[in-house]
Amino acid sequence: MTKPVIAVVGRPNVGKSTLFNKLIGQRLSIVDDTPGVTRDRIYGETEWCNRTAFIVDTGGIEPKSDDVILVQMRRQAQLAIDTASVIILVTDIKSGVVATDMEVADMLQKSGKPVVLCVNKCDTVGDLPMEFYEFYNLGLGEPVAVSAVHGHGTGDLLDRVFEHLDAPTEEEDNDFAINVAVIGKPNAGKSSLINKITSEDRCIVSDIAGTTRDTIDTMVENSYGRFNFTDTAGLRRQSKIYDDIEKYSIIRAKMAIERSDVCVIMIDATEGVTEQDTKVAGLAHDEGKACILAVNKWDAVEKDGKTMQEFRKKLDADFAFMSYAPQVFISAKTGQRIDRLFENIVMCSENAALRIKTGMLNELLAQATTRVQPPSDKGKRLKIFYMTQAGIKPPTFVFFCNDKELFHFSYQRYLENRIREAFGLEGTPVRIIIRERGDR
Repeated sequence: MTKPVIAVVGRPNVGKSTLFNKLIGQRLSIVDDTPGVTRDRIYGETEWCNRTAFIVDTGGIEPKSDDVILVQMRRQAQLAIDTASVIILVTDIKSGVVATDMEVADMLQKSGKPVVLCVNKCDTVGDLPMEFYEFYNLGLGEPVAVSAVHGHGTGDLLDRVFEHLDAPTEEEDNDFAINVAVIGKPNAGKSSLINKITSEDRCIVSDIAGTTRDTIDTMVENSYGRFNFTDTAGLRRQSKIYDDIEKYSIIRAKMAIERSDVCVIMIDATEGVTEQDTKVAGLAHDEGKACILAVNKWDAVEKDGKTMQEFRKKLDADFAFMSYAPQVFISAKTGQRIDRLFENIVMCSENAALRIKTGMLNELLAQATTRVQPPSDKGKRLKIFYMTQAGIKPPTFVFFCNDKELFHFSYQRYLENRIREAFGLEGTPVRIIIRERGDR
């Protein structure tokens, strides 16, 4: 049996994301005074009295708005309501009961799901203000006074929520999931890819660049295995970032790269490779992450017999620093070659976590140094005594030698190529550390 789901809903700017962060114990959802910062569904996990549940933060609901983004935000909130076991309706004591609160409460009553009414921003200690009691008019039973900023009342809120949930069940989920961060510049099709993979409108998709702001985690299970896909905000040049919300979004995207096993770098085929694409790829490369170059919107490109070959040459030239990354030409719209993408994700994850025995490495080292003699300088020749693997993700190899000044970069590259030739390691960077004998 899966963990129950708790949805946090309400009109914009009542403190849903602040409450969500408080309940999960980390700053996962972006918080800002600007209404409409949260747009997609954000998932986290909360624990209370030895019981756990998934909790979902949603965008503010504006029932009568025709704005294209607000309409999709309302749709995302409705999807969260449909999948939830319990719903927390968040209201704001400072603004009191407004017409939108009444409309949202009516929508929740029609869903037939249990609803816990949360009156947020009750920041003072002591007797509740008289304004608190007008929230009984929403017809959702006894409200719970909460201060999401200070944490007051969150225990009472969780008590009420878990009263509506079934008795806890013992379940351990030991299945391994590959963490995949989908990164790229704005409007490259990252959210469209997630939606195609999940066959649902998991993320809001719009032609407006910068629609995705939070990092959105989505679990996917298919014949290739289990995957946790993270949709991220598009990464733009620093000079193009004007507001604080986008700055937070980019921090979230970089955090998603850090916790990923594989990064899928989305490139817009209709625009070709840009400088920003290489900078985004450089973030993942510098973190030592396994990478895949996914050229999206391939269905929209006019082709002849040499189109893909010429595009590959361009990729090879612009991404020369990560020649290890496989290239996949996909269409998030039609699903073209999505299966090939999954195959490469599995391969890259396995290669990044590969461990090679020291004996096999030193046998390879002996063959490589016999084939191409180590460099020398002023009569002194480099001697490599042995090598060993020091870590994974990325595979990291330590060479012990007599003089690391003689260990020229070109010879390091030669040995790296021999390692890749012998053991594969496609899709993952390789780190090389040089130590002189006697170095600690």
